[in-house]
Amino acid sequence: MPAEMQKFEVIVIGGGPGGYVTAIRAAQLGMKACVVEREHLGGICLNWGCIPTKALLRTAEVYRNAKHAQEYGLEIKGLSFDLKKVVNRSRKVSKQLSSGVGHLLKKNKVTVIDGHAKLKGSATVSVEKDGKETLLSAPHIILATGARSRSLPGLEGDGKLIWTYKEAMVPDIMPKSLLVVGSGAIGIEFASFYRTLGAEVTVVEVLDCVLPVEDAEVSTFAEKSFKAQGMKIMTSATVKALKKGKNNVIATVEQGGKSTDITVDRVILAVGIVGNVEDLGLEGTKVEVDRTHVVIDDRCRTGEPGVYAIGDLAGPPWLAHKASHEGIYCIERVNGLKDAHPLNTSRIPGCTYCHPQVASVGLTEAAAKDAGHEVRVGRFPFMGNGKAIALGEAEGLVKTVFDAKTGELLGAHMIGTEVTELIQGYAVAMSLETTEVELMQTVFPHPTLSEMMHESVLDAYGRAVHF
Repeated sequence: MPAEMQKFEVIVIGGGPGGYVTAIRAAQLGMKACVVEREHLGGICLNWGCIPTKALLRTAEVYRNAKHAQEYGLEIKGLSFDLKKVVNRSRKVSKQLSSGVGHLLKKNKVTVIDGHAKLKGSATVSVEKDGKETLLSAPHIILATGARSRSLPGLEGDGKLIWTYKEAMVPDIMPKSLLVVGSGAIGIEFASFYRTLGAEVTVVEVLDCVLPVEDAEVSTFAEKSFKAQGMKIMTSATVKALKKGKNNVIATVEQGGKSTDITVDRVILAVGIVGNVEDLGLEGTKVEVDRTHVVIDDRCRTGEPGVYAIGDLAGPPWLAHKASHEGIYCIERVNGLKDAHPLNTSRIPGCTYCHPQVASVGLTEAAAKDAGHEVRVGRFPFMGNGKAIALGEAEGLVKTVFDAKTGELLGAHMIGTEVTELIQGYAVAMSLETTEVELMQTVFPHPTLSEMMHESVLDAYGRAVHF
């Protein structure tokens, strides 16, 4: 007997930070909206990504500060950690936020359907759960299925000795030694967490620097800091093989034409992501897939009429906040809002929550020059800032890149404590198309870390005061 058809104005497939935000905005615009989610509301970000990793890293930060308590005139004896409690706190944070998403959707009268969704003919979606099928129809269908960890031949995770991000977030043991494959944000955050808790950490990166998407100065600064913390960093290196033992892994790493065997308790794979395009019913449609990501135009439209894609599924940058804003833009264009502006991905800030933190927005100095800009570059070190010294966090740098002819802020790059909170100031400035003049004239409060943002701008024009 055919399943009964439920009708909506928009169906969002995927309840992550792109999908649920899109559905809420659709409801605010008066649309009858539905979200289909096969696992957990909040997606990878809330359940297995952004949020739980930050909870783990917060624990590491508190532990690091406690170890240096004497520097603040404090004495702590018998400092230790309970790994199970550390993990439980992280999971509790995720559960709280995931439940909050469900409440927001209910509050906005968005229908939530559990199950695996896929396209089934024109304007139709089939949802399967426990062998039962539910049919939905809507003139607008938004794909927001996200992405997952990339695996390489011979380097697949097994959930026991070779971990993906999921196992790394809920470890059953505290490894004494750890190999992290990949030094992007995910890899470095895990490397930072485990190193702070005492593991001997080796990071292998195929490119010639860690955090390769960052400005070269910041990347170099970060690598020196990681090494000073005791991490072993191997750049321009490749993991050729992983041989599993009873309770360890022997990794064969090639660097500079030489092979080295490294024995570790566990391996974390962090070599990128691939879009979740499988089993979505894309076959027979005009939806185009390029290297596991759905191809869209500047309105998030796919080649199939009435079908859109947003977030990680639609390509870089692979960031939760990009997915949310892309989804809002998409649904506002569907509704014909005239003030819905295309997302400018060059103005999306990126943050890495390692120690020290890294944050950036816009073009690196090298990218700005490659784009034909004549640049002015300003820098200011944390050691020149009173608040940083008072915090005991004098390691860091703020760097700004301007167009020498127009004064346009092309990019900003930071490394140091709390820079993930500071970077938004520069993001706002770029959105307002602020030049160096407005930034110089802005009064920054004292004593704050944000004063370094002002000084970096001043330095670009030979006017730095405190360094």
